[in-house]
Amino acid sequence: MHFCRLRWSMLLLLAGSAAAENAVRIDPAQGSFTRLTRPFRARSVPPVNLANSPRLESLLRAGNLYLSAQDAVALAVENNLDIEVQRYGPLLAQEVLRRARAGGALRSVGVGVAAGPASVSLTGVTVTNIGTAGTAGAGISSGGGIVTQLGPPISSFDPTVTLYGNFAHATSPQSNTILTGTTALIQNSRSYQAQYLQAWDFGMTAQFTVYDQHINVNSAFFDVNPYTSGYLDLQVTQNLLYGFGSAVNGRNIRVQKNNIKVTNLQFKQQVATTVSAVLNLYWDLVEFWQDQRARQRELAAAEQLLDNNRKQVEAGSLAAIEVTRAEAQVYVSQQDLLVSQTNLLQQETVLKNALSRNGIANLGLADAHIIPLDSITIPAKDDTPPVQQLVEQALANRSEIAQSRLNIDSNKLNLVGIKNALKPTLQAFAELTNNGLTGTITPLGQQTPGVEYLAGGYDNLLAQEFRRNFPNYSVGVALNIPLRNRAAQSDYVTSELDLRQNELGLQQNINQVRVDVQNAVIALQQARARYAAAVKARDLQQQTLEADQKRFALGASTAYQIVLDQQNLASAESSEVQALASYSHAHIGLDQALGRTLEANNISFDEALAGTIARPSELPATLPKDVQP
Repeated sequence: MHFCRLRWSMLLLLAGSAAAENAVRIDPAQGSFTRLTRPFRARSVPPVNLANSPRLESLLRAGNLYLSAQDAVALAVENNLDIEVQRYGPLLAQEVLRRARAGGALRSVGVGVAAGPASVSLTGVTVTNIGTAGTAGAGISSGGGIVTQLGPPISSFDPTVTLYGNFAHATSPQSNTILTGTTALIQNSRSYQAQYLQAWDFGMTAQFTVYDQHINVNSAFFDVNPYTSGYLDLQVTQNLLYGFGSAVNGRNIRVQKNNIKVTNLQFKQQVATTVSAVLNLYWDLVEFWQDQRARQRELAAAEQLLDNNRKQVEAGSLAAIEVTRAEAQVYVSQQDLLVSQTNLLQQETVLKNALSRNGIANLGLADAHIIPLDSITIPAKDDTPPVQQLVEQALANRSEIAQSRLNIDSNKLNLVGIKNALKPTLQAFAELTNNGLTGTITPLGQQTPGVEYLAGGYDNLLAQEFRRNFPNYSVGVALNIPLRNRAAQSDYVTSELDLRQNELGLQQNINQVRVDVQNAVIALQQARARYAAAVKARDLQQQTLEADQKRFALGASTAYQIVLDQQNLASAESSEVQALASYSHAHIGLDQALGRTLEANNISFDEALAGTIARPSELPATLPKDVQP
């Protein structure tokens, strides 16, 4: 029995080593028992983190959030929930790869790219919309990768150990005592079996079995009693047509490696989309601030005109109707200011929600006003390379194009397996069995020549098996031919047609990128021209107001004309601010079209994935005051 225990201990250790080699090592622990049980324990996933980065608190001063464009970008990368959701994508893709390496089917994981927050409406603001180049061949995966279960089924690549034990007592009444020597044959048996199963990606499956059975009967007509029989059995099966080759059985692993790249590209695309949206929010906020100041100046001028008109009416030098006209202008200016203030407050709410993990649930953040530290500036000229050069940059940088190409490559990898399903099933198999028998020689057995060879304990059984005293051999082939094979034919042609559609989809995406770049360049040029025209219009309107004010002082103009001039000047100033914002949107849109949003804002992929921007925030020595009314 010592040899029996030693043999089973060796088998268990072998099984444990094989399992531990493929075990998930997420929480390293000490001790061999822990290593044996690790594959059967659930790995823990930490809860979501809803705490904002320290950067947000560092920018709060006396109820105000002092924010630069770069800090807005950094806070978006660190705290925005759209980015945080996509941050799980690479982790999910790695787990699916682990599943594929075990021979499991691919899973559809992840979510699509979120569009990001949008500014509150303001008449005249033009935001450049970059056409989204769709992910060609996105399959059924919402995460943008390829998932298909067509083709030959893939065996599990994780080895399996099966242990079996059985204890039995059987009593059989006998109708003929000549064969057994008793009227009731009693048999006590103990059976043990261990089996190790392993499959490889080139189509081979091997199964090694160890079986022992110890039997004791109450009959004197046995040469060996009690006795132990057993065998060592090795079965090997190799697919030769259907299911043959690592390209067929390892296709899920290769496809999932592509899907990991697709997931990383999708995360990068989400970061770029969110950063662009936050920058648009920020520059719109700057615009709303400047628009509010223009409306405040408009209201102040209207109130000053009303006060002057009242004094002139009292002096008898002006008709009373001019007071009414001036008072009406005051109320119009108040309405304009109220609309501007409403836009500003709503824009602050949208931006704060985009920069915080818990939105505006934080009362300190909810009540804070955002004070933008940057202003919109337009360079003297735009050094824009030729459009064709920009298109080449976009095709090299755009995540959507890279995703489409990776998915087409994954479709081709899957097509190898789908084509293999057209072949008949041809398997070659071989089996080798070494048998053994040992036990105690009975008096009847002592009279039988040659039986003494079976006398002994468990060591004798092992010796017989390893010496191969009683071997069995078996080899053969099995061929299964589907006569019509219509399902496999349909799957292959359907997949080929789907691949052609995906290739055309890639060309559509390339064409869309060209359109995006062309439109982005046009938008930038038009935004600059619009700003130049708005500056000229505001300047001319300012000159008109000043001229009419001089004429009014000389009695050559009316107060109503001054009111109209002031209203036109405020509108011209608002149009100039909107033109500035349109230029910033056009520049952000061009970065999106070229796929350089992260580089333009000094964001590395590793920083974005970690959710921490190394660049520190720098507040100016003198902070601007809150000018909220």
